[in-house]
Amino acid sequence: MSISKKIVDDFVANDVSFITTVPCKQLAGVIDEVEARPEIFHIPSNKEDEGMGLCAGAFMGGKRPAIIMQNTAIGVTINTLATLTQYYRMPLPMLISYRGELREPVACQVEMAVHTKALLAQMNIPTYHFHKESDADELDAILKYTFMCNKPVAILTDASFWGGYGDQ
Repeated sequence: MSISKKIVDDFVANDVSFITTVPCKQLAGVIDEVEARPEIFHIPSNKEDEGMGLCAGAFMGGKRPAIIMQNTAIGVTINTLATLTQYYRMPLPMLISYRGELREPVACQVEMAVHTKALLAQMNIPTYHFHKESDADELDAILKYTFMCNKPVAILTDASFWGGYGDQ
């Protein structure tokens, strides 16, 4: 089974029925799998904070939402996370490609990587970092946790999790 299928299977098993995505090369396989699933209502977003607003609406409408995004936009989501998601105690699994680490080929990705974990920690958002495929075995428990405690959680997936940048 592909890792993308396993991730989406875990979403479905935890009744996630609304997913919004922002384009990302590393997450393309997961996004394709989400799009192929009839049990998931998929809405692509232009921006991550817009996607969080869509997830809030889905949650208020009785759905379990998730967002799939890049870490490079964490900065623009801070206000939405604090004043909407956290203030109203909305669970929100955030599957995030963690760009900017070792062997990153795009220089501008590095700057946000330096701040990603610190920003999430400052916001008291539980954060899990997947380095290898077997780390995804924890996803089911992470999803159960976010819906049990009504908190957002960040699942960072780095390049090694997805098989590298093509040079590995």
